[in-house]
Amino acid sequence: MPDVKIFWDPQGISVDSLGSKAFIRATDGDTPYVSMSIRMLSIDAPEVHYPGNTKPSKSDEDLATLAYWLEQGKAPVDDDLSAYLHPRLATGKAGTEHEKQGEQATAVFKQMLDQMLTKESGSKRSLYIRTADEAFDSYGRLLAYIAPNYSAAERAELSVWERSTFNLLMVRAGWAATMIIYPSLPKYSDLVMLRDSAREAYLAGRGIWSNPLTLTGYEFRMAIKLFGVTKRLVDGEQLSDYQRNSWIERYCVDLTTREIYYPQRYVRVAPYNRLFIWPDDVSEAVSTMNLSPGD
Repeated sequence: MPDVKIFWDPQGISVDSLGSKAFIRATDGDTPYVSMSIRMLSIDAPEVHYPGNTKPSKSDEDLATLAYWLEQGKAPVDDDLSAYLHPRLATGKAGTEHEKQGEQATAVFKQMLDQMLTKESGSKRSLYIRTADEAFDSYGRLLAYIAPNYSAAERAELSVWERSTFNLLMVRAGWAATMIIYPSLPKYSDLVMLRDSAREAYLAGRGIWSNPLTLTGYEFRMAIKLFGVTKRLVDGEQLSDYQRNSWIERYCVDLTTREIYYPQRYVRVAPYNRLFIWPDDVSEAVSTMNLSPGD
């Protein structure tokens, strides 16, 4: 019996090739083709540019300063999360390490795409795209699972693992952490595969997990925001509770226990067991998935 206790069956749609913002061509009077960026669902790879177009390595000094503020108790952080973040930020090269991981993840992903989208004949295979319950994120990117578009005959010869999505393959290789956000959950069988692959990569120390002080993509972005909030406090600015906590918002659920934790307590859940929920969705999610308090 699988350990995962959350059951979900998304009402997504399959689409052909969508891509963002750039006009490509028009085939008739009401059919333009555009390119569109895709944000791969349920995973989070290290950043190559953040914040904005800034290289993560430019944040080394800021993150080391944040580590000092954590040690001094000046950051608005719970003790558990502070103890977790401090050694990861105090190295003085947290941003540089994250950037290197982002570049490695990008190289691995490009290699996967080139290899798996090339047929034996040398011709290119098209891309299979499937959305979940929410089709677009706040940046207008299509939220989707992507995979090689195999023919019906090919699919009949392949196991479920052999026709994995690129989302799953990046997690399995250890170059992306799972970042499943309600309500855009994969169907149950895919959720089990994703969680089990994430656990296997984590325990085996693959990809980003080879570094015990690694920061996932969402943790790196969180730390950058926390630095900004803490700097305002250190500079003597009076902040509201909302402003003090604006650097972390999502609640976290353990996939294997259905327990829900406050945002800062996500570290009490193993990385491969995390399901995130935005504050506005908590009430619905608690009822829908029969969640219980984690503490």
